[in-house]
Amino acid sequence: MISVELDKSYPNCRVLTGAKLEVAPGTVHALVGENGAGKSTLVKIVAGILPADRGTLTIGGANIPLASWDRRLARRAHVSIVQQHGAFAGSLSVVENAVLGAEPTKHGVLDLKPTATALAALGDKLGLAIDPWARVDRLSLGAAQRAEIVTALHVGAKLLILDEPTAVLAPVEVEGLLKMMKGLAQAGTTIVFVTHKLDEVRAAAHAVTVLRAGKTVATFERSEDTAAIARAMVGGELPGQSSIAEPGGDAKIALALRGVSVAAEGALASIDMEVRAGELVGVAGVDGNGQRELALAIAGLVAHTGTISLAGRDLSGRTPRERLAAGLAHVPEDRQHGGLVLDASIADNLTLGRADITGRFRIDRGAVAKFADARIAELDIRPASRDAIARSLSGGNQQKIVIGRELSRPNLAAVIAAQPTRGVDLGAVARIHGQLRAAAKGGAGVLVISADLDELLALCHRVVVMLRGKIVGERAGAALREQGARAALGEWMTGTRGAA
Repeated sequence: MISVELDKSYPNCRVLTGAKLEVAPGTVHALVGENGAGKSTLVKIVAGILPADRGTLTIGGANIPLASWDRRLARRAHVSIVQQHGAFAGSLSVVENAVLGAEPTKHGVLDLKPTATALAALGDKLGLAIDPWARVDRLSLGAAQRAEIVTALHVGAKLLILDEPTAVLAPVEVEGLLKMMKGLAQAGTTIVFVTHKLDEVRAAAHAVTVLRAGKTVATFERSEDTAAIARAMVGGELPGQSSIAEPGGDAKIALALRGVSVAAEGALASIDMEVRAGELVGVAGVDGNGQRELALAIAGLVAHTGTISLAGRDLSGRTPRERLAAGLAHVPEDRQHGGLVLDASIADNLTLGRADITGRFRIDRGAVAKFADARIAELDIRPASRDAIARSLSGGNQQKIVIGRELSRPNLAAVIAAQPTRGVDLGAVARIHGQLRAAAKGGAGVLVISADLDELLALCHRVVVMLRGKIVGERAGAALREQGARAALGEWMTGTRGAA
């Protein structure tokens, strides 16, 4: 049995209090809870990345005080972790990251080819295709995470920790990963995976532990009662969701793209698209098929050809600041590098670039405080202190800050939301979806790019599929609710269904 019990605090913030996790060898164990519950902190301590204030880890038959546990000892014990935001060095290739600290040589010369071949073969076997020679900082988030998962498995982990492993994977990749996890467990590997998706718990986990507010509140053996798990996570019932009517045929065009291309090879190829006022349009696709470039082009953050119009106004040549001022909201796929100043406060991040709140010539601290407190309460940002530093928050609470700033912009005409609920708990998903629906109900056109096909099916009036920089399929209205819709969209995503 692998078990841990520990406490962890940061200045003015208690993260874990007597949190317990017990995992049977050779099983898949899910760890779930709301954002800020302490899940990532707990698994980072087990992996030796963070120190604990107090606690004991039992692994390999030994009781180890966590005060003496570190990354070096964790590696010796064959503990590997794939973190939610990645840990690879961006300036190195995938294979170079894989051999760091144990560089293979042949006749005294660095020899990476055997490792690269092994990584590529393992990725293909697992259905997680990777390019071992690709430089990490040139990969999409999904491709980088696939590479880290394959590398962790390549080094032969006996305890494999996966923190939100499916957040950036396509449905077919998720199915392959869950199947692989079960196969590894049958072969003797112990797996702990952090997730917010209870269908994954039901599909792969032998047991599940629930954290809430830094404490272990429940452990379930293999259970089909996901409703009970959800109630344990949030301490009650989830907030309800109401759909909004599809806009009429006479609705104005909020966002229009005509022949939009991005020069990078295969990135974006002559995209034509319209989003009507009041419409929620989803963009599905395996990560790395042009979705990122689509969002960046609309936001003005990457050079493009073609025409992009917002409420009839041509945005060609306009700066990102001018596009925001014209009524565009942009939720970037990487909140940490594109949406936040991590060392600034919640209040400063909520009002970043919002001269309508801060004032143009001198900062109106009273207005900033009032606005920040209202957004914190509306989105349940935790901790509920406008002065808390963004870096100290969980990923889900960081995402709420970006949502709270972008979707409250005045004169909102269109929203481009890339991976809006990636790494976000069930309660926060409901709130973020509510914000997106409210934006559409208020007359904005909303474009949602997500690797989670189920999210798009639940949220959107229409879903288009991107493959190799092109739109290859579309489902809308009643056809989107048909029994075979999910399978059809998945076939377009993987290229096994011809373009429509």
